[in-house]
Amino acid sequence: MTGYYDLILGLIPLALVGVTGALSVAGLALTTAIPLGATASVLLIGHALFVNGPVDNAPPAQSSTPVNSAD
Repeated sequence: MTGYYDLILGLIPLALVGVTGALSVAGLALTTAIPLGATASVLLIGHALFVNGPVDNAPPAQSSTPVNSAD
C-alpha cells in the first residue's frame, strides 16, 4: 500500500520535470523554468519534512520515582 511518503517521493521528480516542462512550453526561458520547477520540488520536500514530518511512536517515558503499592 502506498503511503504519504511514497507519494511524495514520486511527486518530487514529477514536479521538477512537469513544472519545468509546462513553463517551458508556455514560453518561459529554460533558465527561468528550471528554478521554478525546483522550487515546487523543494516545497514538497519541506512539507514532507516539517509540516507532516515523520515521527516515532515511542512508548511513554516511565517515571523515575517508584510506585508504592502498599499505600
